[in-house]
Amino acid sequence: MSTNYLSHADRDGSKPSKTLVQVGELFEKMPVTGEHWKAGLALFFSFAIEAWEMMIIILASASIGAEFKLDGAQIGSLIGSIFLGMIPGCLAWGKLIDKFGRKKAMIYSLISYGIISLLSAFSVNYDMLWWLRFCSGVGLAGLMVATFPYFEELLPVKARGKATVYLASGWPVGFLLAIGITYLFMDMGWRWIIGISSIAGLWFLVVAALVPESPYWLVGKGRQTEAKEVVRRLSAGKMDNEFDNVELIVEDVKEGSFIEIFRGKFLRPTALQIIINFCFSWGYWALSSWMPALLAKKGLSAPQGLGFMALSALFMFPGYMTASYLTGKFGRKKVMFTFVLLAAIGGFGFASSSTMAEMYIWNFVLSFFSLGAWGVWDTWMAELYPTEVRGVSYSVGATAQRVANAIAPSVIGGMLAANTSFLATVSFISTFLVITFIATLFLKEMEGEILH
Repeated sequence: MSTNYLSHADRDGSKPSKTLVQVGELFEKMPVTGEHWKAGLALFFSFAIEAWEMMIIILASASIGAEFKLDGAQIGSLIGSIFLGMIPGCLAWGKLIDKFGRKKAMIYSLISYGIISLLSAFSVNYDMLWWLRFCSGVGLAGLMVATFPYFEELLPVKARGKATVYLASGWPVGFLLAIGITYLFMDMGWRWIIGISSIAGLWFLVVAALVPESPYWLVGKGRQTEAKEVVRRLSAGKMDNEFDNVELIVEDVKEGSFIEIFRGKFLRPTALQIIINFCFSWGYWALSSWMPALLAKKGLSAPQGLGFMALSALFMFPGYMTASYLTGKFGRKKVMFTFVLLAAIGGFGFASSSTMAEMYIWNFVLSFFSLGAWGVWDTWMAELYPTEVRGVSYSVGATAQRVANAIAPSVIGGMLAANTSFLATVSFISTFLVITFIATLFLKEMEGEILH
């Protein structure tokens, strides 16, 4: 497949009279400004909300199970319901963010998630709760698909890797918020826990105020004036002289086409990123979703389990910071390969722990390296495709993650119900990390490359 670059004038059939410049070339010269920090803060907490919503049902599952008299398989299915909702949600939002824009997608996703999640707090039975959590997943998928590609399309090339890895550290923030809300409202029951969490949907007001639309997307729509205005805003007016007699362009591919990413030069990265997304997500989420039960098998009480999980979340922060620093020096591939390999070792070590001290040490290794690797991967995945299919490509990868998220809790729940040992269960989960680090070897390095 050949690479073509078209301006809006080309698409209209008229002859362009200005110099054609790729949008990404402007971001090679752009300084980091306060506008990037504002947008980063808004999108950082948007990602935290995603993690918060995914974790809250896990942490509230014991209370829900007690009220509705659920067995382990039903609880596992309920945990997986939001991810089942994200599967069609990711595919739908993938086309919507390419068609209607990153900003609108983020705003509508937050609004729909907040409303549906709040309604789920009033569920009268298990079936109603299950389906509302499913619908909440459909709404929340917009955040999943849009957040990272959106942020990368606002960042200077030199800061893109480091800044996007830091954005990924919103995950442990959301994790800790979910733990904090659960702890504070545990005595009031799961309905209060979920209801309070739903208020996070109001964050759409902050996104609307602080985050401009992607200039890459605007150029793809032929909206030159708006795209240049966003670049001026992001550069704090320091790049005004870059626009004289210039027409901005992006790579010309069929907008929002799922078929496009499964052919030609995109087939290889698409196949690899699906494998990585599925296996990496399984390796992480299968363990996270049943961590309270696995810790209980080791003799920890519910409050002790929450404390252990909170410390695990704190261990993630140095992992993100280290990965952010290293990816700027050594690139995506070397850092992710090394981090996933060490996370797999940490997983096997955690599985074979015989004392509480060993559990903490190996869980530190697992949390540090697995979440550091996630930060790199969230950055890398969105860089592999041009603007017009960045949304659908990210949605396909996110769908593979959500398939793993939906299946893993039920599979691990079945293993626990069959009294599979702690060692065997966690070793099985860690095997997926081994597959992940092998697959990363075959992807293209994107550190220092402009987006197309």
